[in-house]
Amino acid sequence: MFSFLERSAGVGVAFTDRHGGVSDEHLGPLNLGRTDVDGPEAVGRNGELVAAELGVRHWVATHQVHGAEVLVVDRDFLSGWGPRSWLGADAGQPPLVPADAMVTVEPSTALVIRVADCVPVLLAAVDGSVVGAAHAGRAGFDLGVLQATVEQMRELGAGPIRAWIGPHVCGECYEVPDEMAAAVEARHPGVAVRSRWGSAALDLGAGCAAQLAALGIAAERRDPCTLTTTDLHSHRRDAERAGRLAGIIWRVS
Repeated sequence: MFSFLERSAGVGVAFTDRHGGVSDEHLGPLNLGRTDVDGPEAVGRNGELVAAELGVRHWVATHQVHGAEVLVVDRDFLSGWGPRSWLGADAGQPPLVPADAMVTVEPSTALVIRVADCVPVLLAAVDGSVVGAAHAGRAGFDLGVLQATVEQMRELGAGPIRAWIGPHVCGECYEVPDEMAAAVEARHPGVAVRSRWGSAALDLGAGCAAQLAALGIAAERRDPCTLTTTDLHSHRRDAERAGRLAGIIWRVS
């Protein structure tokens, strides 16, 4: 169920894998997204299983749009949030808020980032008072989603912050067009690399670590490559047969 799970200093951090759920095998049994392909009942049950294992009360997700908007999950937001709200319109719920990051000070509230090659980044104030989660795909990374998340956490009172970078497609496997690599490299030096095939590629994990370091944040990398690790979901490997894994962070009650 988890490729990584840790509870320390009042914060829980987890990255899921493909196993332990009820979805069809072609999507991976523990699919936490793709309600457009998988049945909402199966996706919902998978979320319930993970939430129960983690012992969280609220399970919050957004409509990720490869941007840099940050949702503040506060008491007012949670007052209108039900146990199936995270499934969105495909399950007959109100549409999810378009945002690629979330922050909260509320306890037992899981912030859930869903990916299948993009970079899930989880953050917590060292004292456990504020947590955040970001979907750092190429576009969001380029637009500054990590900086926006850290800024919002600091507005909520976070002092020193630590971070975890989760599973994503590695630099050796993330092939991109030459022009794209050059454009990203111009804005973020060191992110453009060569793939294992010798083609242009991007190392977003290294880029995220560098951006966090520039913000004074050390990142713990728990980031096996999604494409080459068959226990993880990967859109590049499985295309429309790919489910979604999750990066999850919460304040432990």
